[in-house]
Amino acid sequence: MRITEAAARLGMSPRMLRYREALGLLPPVREKGSHRRFGEEELAAVTQAVELERRFDVSPAELAFALRALSEPAVAQAVRDLGLRIGRIQAPRRALDFEKEKALRLLRGR
Repeated sequence: MRITEAAARLGMSPRMLRYREALGLLPPVREKGSHRRFGEEELAAVTQAVELERRFDVSPAELAFALRALSEPAVAQAVRDLGLRIGRIQAPRRALDFEKEKALRLLRGR
């Protein structure tokens, strides 16, 4: 189906559907160079994205960035580094650090 029919079935404007496509929230176009045709797979993807946006109170752009962070290792690492710096993510404890802390506790106990 064409974008106008798909948008009507989804309860949104064709412009919003194009915006979601530009953000990468739709499956890729099957045939290169052709106009996007919407099938059940595309409609289900948009429906799922809208459900996630409502459930977690995020915008389409925020959801698109979350997908990017999950799929691009460099982006994931940059986000993780920020999370560590601002204290939203705890640094993983290494086994050696754990053993060192354990030894210090035992020494303090004496």
